[in-house]
Amino acid sequence: MAVRNQLVHRPPHAVWAVLADPNRFEDWVVGPSDSRPLDRTWPDVGSRLCYTVRLGPWSSEGVTTVRYVEPGRELELEASFKSLGTARIFLQLRPWGEETLVICDEHPLRGLGGTLHNPAIEALIQLRHRGMLARLARLVEQDPVAGQGPAGEREPAREQGRPRPRGA
Repeated sequence: MAVRNQLVHRPPHAVWAVLADPNRFEDWVVGPSDSRPLDRTWPDVGSRLCYTVRLGPWSSEGVTTVRYVEPGRELELEASFKSLGTARIFLQLRPWGEETLVICDEHPLRGLGGTLHNPAIEALIQLRHRGMLARLARLVEQDPVAGQGPAGEREPAREQGRPRPRGA
């Protein structure tokens, strides 16, 4: 299972703002050359994005569906890419002082991706995550209002514990 962490030098609400914006998906996810929301409710459970992957003259489309969301804390996606099958991508945001620890966990669920999953594929997923989480951090950290609250006010520092486990 490919799990990777990234410290983002902004508060969780700033990271969530990027994750919750369907028009920024292609900016931080490694692979898609473009994406578009299929539903106006992103990131509500069941909402979807369509994305295109291009390699030279070849291109193909896939769909990502939100399977679980805890706004500001967790986003669980199922990415479907035609004959390759589907993968589960789980993103968790943990307050880390005034910063955010982003944890990404991905593994194949169905189809050829699951059948062919092996240590070499796992290494490729780790490389993809390294790039994806670095892109996410750059987007959030370069946003001039990322450290501000919704009204443009600086978010106060607050002591927060770990997110509660599911079902609690």
